[in-house]
Amino acid sequence: MTTTVKVSSKYQIAVPQMARKKLNIKQGDRLLVDVQDGVIILIPQPKRYTDYLQGLHSEIWKDIDTQKYLNGERDAWTSSASD
Repeated sequence: MTTTVKVSSKYQIAVPQMARKKLNIKQGDRLLVDVQDGVIILIPQPKRYTDYLQGLHSEIWKDIDTQKYLNGERDAWTSSASD
């Protein structure tokens, strides 16, 4: 559902009730503002970024043995430092 908002003389807008309810936005919450390709994007700022980012892009590591990968990276660091 799309709705419109009006920009005030102080360049402020009100977040419509429908959006507040769907995103559980409360008074005093902060929103991240991003502009991409001429579009303004408002995202509720996470309370804790570690919780927000946990599991992000986990599909990349799905079929990779992470311990083996880390050991390879560490070996590369060690060998490049001794060169």
